[in-house]
Amino acid sequence: MRDQIQKILLVIIIITVNLKSYSQVAEYPGPERFEDAIQKFEAEDRDNPPPAGAIVCTGSSSMRGWHENIKEDLAPLTVIPRGFGGSNMNDALHYADRIMIKYAPRAIVLYEGDNDIAQKIPPQKILGTFRSFVNKVHGKLPGCRIYVLSVKSSISRWSMWPAMKETNRLLNEECSKNELLTFVDVASPMLNEEGKPVKELFLEDNLHMNREGYKIWRDILRPVLIDKELSEE
Repeated sequence: MRDQIQKILLVIIIITVNLKSYSQVAEYPGPERFEDAIQKFEAEDRDNPPPAGAIVCTGSSSMRGWHENIKEDLAPLTVIPRGFGGSNMNDALHYADRIMIKYAPRAIVLYEGDNDIAQKIPPQKILGTFRSFVNKVHGKLPGCRIYVLSVKSSISRWSMWPAMKETNRLLNEECSKNELLTFVDVASPMLNEEGKPVKELFLEDNLHMNREGYKIWRDILRPVLIDKELSEE
């Protein structure tokens, strides 16, 4: 009897510890860690104010890594690159006023969710944060269109792909409910015939994309934006 009680207590302790651990890692890290990066954007704005009515492209390092070529890749559209590496959906929500809304853009291209999953944020929580992001943007810019890039697969985070696919499913479903939201699948073309990431699209870290990866993003996103945004230029 004593052994059984000890076993039960041990199970309760293990469950409690696991739940506590999950609760801790499932919380978003504080967005203030990006304050320096945001202030650099603001300094750039003072020196060279971006035009109103452009398209803001924001998100994590996959968007930040596109800065060098994104204006050329999405030409003749006018874009404002505002990716900040390491960010998640909650960071985009937190800084939306300072690096998106203040430019009065007609559209926003958003890439988040990748780091969220790596930080063990559940897909449903990512969806809820995205909804808050949309509400914040549309509260100030009611007609702003938002293009949501799907969470990409990568070699180094392949074990997380099921959660990423679920996140994509939820975001796609959410976008289908609102004509101002467009889900853009950039992830599927990055998979080979076996359904795994194409190694040739990644840098040596097997996480971030090389130029070939960005060409895929360009060829998928640009026609969508041209179709819906070019008439506004």
